[in-house]
Amino acid sequence: MDDVDNKLISALRHDARASLSDLALLLGVSRTTVRGRIERLRQKGDIVGFTVVLKEDTARDPVRGLMMIGIEGRGTDRIIRQLSGLPAVRAIHSTNGRWDLIVELGTATLEELDEVLARIRRFDGVANSETNLLLATRKAG
Repeated sequence: MDDVDNKLISALRHDARASLSDLALLLGVSRTTVRGRIERLRQKGDIVGFTVVLKEDTARDPVRGLMMIGIEGRGTDRIIRQLSGLPAVRAIHSTNGRWDLIVELGTATLEELDEVLARIRRFDGVANSETNLLLATRKAG
């Protein structure tokens, strides 16, 4: 990828629905060049798709947090299954280092988040945990 590709990807991240003309003007290249580069990036697998973010998606979880979980023994698969069944769980990440799992949570209220945290802490095999509230998201991937 060269500088033009990187600028194109940056522009598409900002507005994936930008017209070829607008992208060409922004990048200082022709519409044909923009179209060709997008197609090449898709064929190479650098761009795997486009998405839409709705207003309701950003307002869905007014209270969001990351829960880091330490697991004792070999119960990780079972705990992941239990976590997957909770409606407040948005994502589950396995990690290395101090924590075994990092869980993204989203609820409507702090009280709901507190209930979910308490429930997860009671899972057999959860040795310890730490939770951080997410205050703002500057860039979502």
